[in-house]
Amino acid sequence: MISAYEVNEKDWKLFRNKIAGWQDAYIDKLNKEYINLLSSDEKPSIKFWALEKRIRNDKNDAGVVVEMKRSKLIDNIAALLDESAITMDDLEEFSDEFKERVRFFAG
Repeated sequence: MISAYEVNEKDWKLFRNKIAGWQDAYIDKLNKEYINLLSSDEKPSIKFWALEKRIRNDKNDAGVVVEMKRSKLIDNIAALLDESAITMDDLEEFSDEFKERVRFFAG
C-alpha cells in the first residue's frame, strides 16, 4: 500500500472528482445485471435468493463503496480496475507516476 504523503494533491483531487461518476456507472451496470436475473424464467424464489446473494456480494465492491483516504487510493484504484469498474484509459488525466504505481500494484 502506498502511504498518504506519496499521493500528490492533483491525483487525490482528480480521484475525488471522478469516483462518484465511476461508481454510478458501475452500479448502473449492476442494476442491468439484476434486471436480467429477475427477468429470467427461474422460479420466483430462486430469483429472489440469487439477487439477494448478488447484492450482498456486490455491495462491498469498490465500484459501490470506497474508503475515502489518501492511504487507500492505490488500493481503491486497483480494486476498481479488478472489478472492471474502470480501465486504465479512465486514468488518462492522472500523473504518469501515479499510473505507473497503479500498474505496479494492480499487476
